[in-house]
Amino acid sequence: MPTDVATSAGTTEAASRPATTSWPAVVSVMMGIFSIVTTEILPIGLLTSIGSSFTVSDGMAGLMMTMPGFLAALSAPLVTAATARIDRRLMLCAFVLLLALANFLAAAAPGYWLVLVSRVLVGITIGGFWSIGAGLAGRLVPADAVGRATAVIFSAVPLGSVLGVPLGTLIGDIAGWRTAFVALGVLSAAVFVALLLVLPPLPPEQATRLAVLGGMLRSVNTRFALATTFLIVLAHFGAYTYINPFLEQVTHVGPGLTTVFLFLYGAAGIVGNFIAGSRAARHPRATFAVAAALIATSASLLPVLGQWRAGAVALLVVWGMAYGAVPVCSQTWFAKSAPHALEASSVLFTASFQATLSLGALVGGVVVDQFSPSAVMTFGGVTAVLTALVVWLHHARRIDWP
Repeated sequence: MPTDVATSAGTTEAASRPATTSWPAVVSVMMGIFSIVTTEILPIGLLTSIGSSFTVSDGMAGLMMTMPGFLAALSAPLVTAATARIDRRLMLCAFVLLLALANFLAAAAPGYWLVLVSRVLVGITIGGFWSIGAGLAGRLVPADAVGRATAVIFSAVPLGSVLGVPLGTLIGDIAGWRTAFVALGVLSAAVFVALLLVLPPLPPEQATRLAVLGGMLRSVNTRFALATTFLIVLAHFGAYTYINPFLEQVTHVGPGLTTVFLFLYGAAGIVGNFIAGSRAARHPRATFAVAAALIATSASLLPVLGQWRAGAVALLVVWGMAYGAVPVCSQTWFAKSAPHALEASSVLFTASFQATLSLGALVGGVVVDQFSPSAVMTFGGVTAVLTALVVWLHHARRIDWP
């Protein structure tokens, strides 16, 4: 998605597009998001082992998911506005370098407190990189390739699940969770070099000011985008953050098989991402509603069918495919709500997504500590139903996008 502002007759936007497609640059941004997503959600696969290392409960270990999201929600508007006049290429490189530092800090942490400090740095990276990188496709490729480039960039989200988290979990099982963070630090450093080499200069084309973000909230479409994003991300991360304890305690599978289950979940997410990429632009409401309904069904049935391995695998595949569509649907809805300020819409998308991710992990941690892993799955399923109802309300009121 371009970060240009649509001007009269759209000539400014058209003129700013590159004449040739820079796929290495697109892939480098995708790898940056892949590194960030993997770093952010790796604790899901290592939750039990990290918690036992520092003698903390599953709910307390869930703070590793909570803190980055809250910091990302704060840093997305603040950092983007504060660096609005700095070349976006330099900012992306700086954020990835900070990510490498965060991973190395986590690997060397003598106590749980330093792990949480490293997660603060991860949160700042998420807020800054996502707000800039999620909308860069239009500045790297011609108009007819923007859809494909956007799908490639967003494929980093399910790829983080299908490759990053299972591989990180596998490394953690074999060599210890600290080694998994070292590997992520090395990967982040490699992405830094790639961004430095292949990204073209990206001078800011529009200063994203906090006043612009505030003005967007007056749009009914933006408010609906916030509501749907809040509910679906709360549903997903409130439940999925604790899938590891669920599989261990309810499905009774060991760490090795858990890695396989997470791999299948992520593979389904890649399929869902590309299906949604082709449909969300034309049918955003229907695509979002179907994704929410599938997540609701999968999470709600897990406490029943997830007692058997076949049932757990089948439901995780459905869940993965459905969640693979969520980031594309949410970003598309925000972009359609404010086509005149696309970088600002990316900032709101990032801030709302990350804040709710943290809240979901926090609420899920309370539920799993007070009740059980099965109860937290039911919580996720009910919240996903509410998402589908909000999407239906947008349709029933016959609200259209500008």
